[in-house]
Amino acid sequence: MLSKQTVKLDPANNPYKPRLARIVSIKPQAPDHKLFQLRFEDRDYAESFCTRPGQFAELSIIGVGECPISISSPPTRKGIVEMCVRRTGRVTNALFDLPTNSMVGLRGPYGNGYPVEDMEGNDLLMIAGGLGMAPLRSLLWYALDNRARFNRVILLYGTRSPEDLLFREEFDDLITRADLECHVTVDKDPTGNWPYNVGVVTSLFDKVDNLNPDTTYAAICGPPVVYKFVIDQLLKLNFSKGRILMSLERMMKCGIGKCLHCSIGHKYTCLDGPIFTYWDAINLRESI
Repeated sequence: MLSKQTVKLDPANNPYKPRLARIVSIKPQAPDHKLFQLRFEDRDYAESFCTRPGQFAELSIIGVGECPISISSPPTRKGIVEMCVRRTGRVTNALFDLPTNSMVGLRGPYGNGYPVEDMEGNDLLMIAGGLGMAPLRSLLWYALDNRARFNRVILLYGTRSPEDLLFREEFDDLITRADLECHVTVDKDPTGNWPYNVGVVTSLFDKVDNLNPDTTYAAICGPPVVYKFVIDQLLKLNFSKGRILMSLERMMKCGIGKCLHCSIGHKYTCLDGPIFTYWDAINLRESI
């Protein structure tokens, strides 16, 4: 029988208390999307702040509230925390009204993140749809910053239209990198000026040769429809359910398992996730 342990709250590391962070840069992305670069006011804490690809943090604005946001920057780049935010509600509306040099609160990081230790030494296939590129970006740059630890690194990214593409300037460079197989598509191109692929994201599988499901981890993030069709494609390619990794970050709320907002069956997305294998997800009703 497990013994009960008394948890003593350390005021210096109170999990409910945000740390002050300054907005050092704001970069517009797609419509109603911005990339915020944040730096903790406590420089020592900024340098010691440690994350895993796929984790998230709670961003707060005094007098308004807080909301969970995926961390888009990799743990290999210290000092700055990047978050790609979509304007969707009260907190994000207030955030979008703030200028550079404003102060916000951050607490975290939370969640399990990607099992990068298991993924190293394998091929890495990342598939993102729409805003799903924001949390996957941390994994992408972690892999590129530690390129020798992975074999093939492949990125497939799809959006509805060219104007919905996140990190456009980065992708113009990523597509030309020799150490990355990067393919981008849009569902439709009304202007006819889009220089890359046109079609749904699963059409990009035709661009990738010789995928070995036994030595590849597939990481997926996007809206539910992306999971449905991408997972079907991966299963047809004989990927095992344990090698398909899904981010369920859209279900987050408090981040520490108190509000029950993210509970799915017997699991809490914020504590047990947000990264789940497909094997886990199929046993969690309404997870996708």
